[in-house]
Formats: sequence, C-alpha cells, structure tokens
Amino acid sequence: MGHQPVSAGGAEAESPGSDSRPFGDDIPVFVISVAAHLSGLHPQALRTYDRMGLVCPVRTAGRARRYSMRDIVMLREIQRLSQEEGVNLAGIKQILELQRETAWLHDELARLTALVEELTDELESTRAVAARLAQQGRRASRETAR
Repeated sequence: MGHQPVSAGGAEAESPGSDSRPFGDDIPVFVISVAAHLSGLHPQALRTYDRMGLVCPVRTAGRARRYSMRDIVMLREIQRLSQEEGVNLAGIKQILELQRETAWLHDELARLTALVEELTDELESTRAVAARLAQQGRRASRETAR
C-alpha cells in the first residue's frame, strides 16, 4: 500500500509528553497493519471500529486509513473496556461519546470562567473610573457653587 509510517520507533518507546518524537500525537502516520500491531488488535477490528465511528482514521487520497498515536491510544482503551471491563461495543461507543462531551464541557467551563474573570476585572475598572468621574463632578459642582 505504499508508504510506511514515519519512524514508528520513537512513538512506541517514548512517554506521552516527550519532545523527541518526530511527529505529534495527532499526525496520521500509521498504516492499518502498524496500527493493529501497536494496539494489539486485528486489522479487521480496526475496520469495524471505523465503520461504527469509534475510531475514525484519516483517509489518504487512495482511501487508505492512516492512524495517529492518539488513535492508537483510543484503540487500546477500546480493547481494555471490552476485554477487562466486559463492555460491548455499543456501550463503549456511549462511554467514548460521554467522555468527549465531558471534555468539551470541561473546556467550555474553563473558557467561560476565564470570560467571567475578564468581565469582572473590566467591571471593577469601569466602576473605579465611574467613581473617579463622580468625585470630580462633585468637586466641579462645589467649585462652581462658590
């Protein structure tokens, strides 16, 4: 099928936060056979998971699947849920959707919290300016009354 992944060795041995990998976790570099090997699954299982929408690899112009390291981690999690926890594929799909939704909600909460802090700072600044203007207005009124 043509191209092999860019140096799979670095991704296999390195820890998740390592900077020595030649590619990021989201770069689709693994062909299905390598992804199957790295995840410990049969290539047919990867095709099934793709059809179900559990893990959706990037497609090349020739329609070949390319998996990222993040996809490999997800495949391992699917296998763990199935084998160790006894969860069926429909249950796994639901779990993954809830995890994605939870992550999105967490990000949204962080975004909104930052926005509230920003608006609170802006409101405090506006109130301080309004108080100074009111004080100057009172002074000006007293001076014109004299």
